[in-house]
Amino acid sequence: MKKVSSKTHTKKQLDDYANQNNPNNKAYKSRKMNEKRMKSKKKSSHSYDAGSFDLEWFCYGNPFDFE
Repeated sequence: MKKVSSKTHTKKQLDDYANQNNPNNKAYKSRKMNEKRMKSKKKSSHSYDAGSFDLEWFCYGNPFDFE
C-alpha cells in the first residue's frame, strides 16, 4: 500500500488520495471504472493490421535526395 506524507502534501491532496482509495466513496468507483476503460481501450487500439495504412511518397525514397 502506498503512503502519502503530510510533510510533502497539502490537506486537500491527502483528502483526495483518501477518497480515491476508499471503496465506499464515488471517487474510488470512478477511478476503478476509468482504469477498466483504459485497459480495454489499450487492448482494442492494437487490433489493426499493417496493410490498412497508405504509405506516403516520401516513405519510398532516400531522404537525402531532397537536399
